[in-house]
Amino acid sequence: MSTIPEESVEAVDFFRESFDKIRKEVGKVIVGQEEILDQLLICLFSRGHCVLIGVPGLAKTLLIRTVSQTLNLKFSRIQFTPDLMPGDITGTEVIEDDRETGKKSFKFVKGPIFANIVLADEINRTPPKTQAALLEGMQEFHITTAGHTYPLEPPFFVLATQNPIEQEGTYPLPEAQLDRFMFNLWLDYPSLDEEKDIVSQTTSLGEAQINAVLNAEQIVELQDLVREVPVPDGVLKSAVELVTKTRPQSEIAPEFIQKYMSWGAGPRASQYLILGGKARALSRGRYNVSEDDIRALAKPVLRHRIVNNYAAEAEGLTADKLIEMLLDEM
Repeated sequence: MSTIPEESVEAVDFFRESFDKIRKEVGKVIVGQEEILDQLLICLFSRGHCVLIGVPGLAKTLLIRTVSQTLNLKFSRIQFTPDLMPGDITGTEVIEDDRETGKKSFKFVKGPIFANIVLADEINRTPPKTQAALLEGMQEFHITTAGHTYPLEPPFFVLATQNPIEQEGTYPLPEAQLDRFMFNLWLDYPSLDEEKDIVSQTTSLGEAQINAVLNAEQIVELQDLVREVPVPDGVLKSAVELVTKTRPQSEIAPEFIQKYMSWGAGPRASQYLILGGKARALSRGRYNVSEDDIRALAKPVLRHRIVNNYAAEAEGLTADKLIEMLLDEM
């Protein structure tokens, strides 16, 4: 087990304290969903992106807007529709007149993607060409339009939502594009007590005051700190083996994977398991990654990177169930 250098003790403590403060501030507005919030923040501090799946009315938009307020970041929401064009996301060039000289010139007007936190609401309701405009920024952290490249200001975090119902007229993200998202999070209904609290809060006067915990510069520093966390060889091996076992063609794949899986996860899953494990360890005041961190993040990292076959569907075996079976073998 790695020991933490003295000069990093304060940084790790600051990370954990900031993480806890963000949770407390968001809790003023959002009831429950602690695990989802933890995973959102782990993804943010790992420089990843999330796709969030949940039925309407579960406060997906409110959650991410509240997180942006606690982080004092610029927030932008894009409502994806079938007629949305790539320029509606990235921005467009407009002709501008110079009143003094009378000359005309092109000026680039930045689109809503030029924010720190971008909520891509119902991303599966727009055609693939428009989806790709957002995905370029996610992957490259810059936008190219009309031959010019415009960098996106760090930190840059995309949260895309999808509605699991009302699938008519939608354009599901292909597996190759889903792979660019670090986490796939499933937002569930609140419990009975949580829903009572939600109804009580939202049907009365008064609005919670959200205090900013971090600024953009501090977030970038904490993202750098995540990369510095050491990973024991045994934990690294476990993470890579877990991902390798999802591939039915692999020699170490269990029999049930060969039987029920059509396609497994790629190397990006291993990278995100380790990066997420580093951020999770810091959020708990540790300077080393454990197998518990890998196990805790296995479902959000893997569930959108594996493809079940018809035999699995016939027996009611979901991606999450197969991941659980793999974890039991760790």
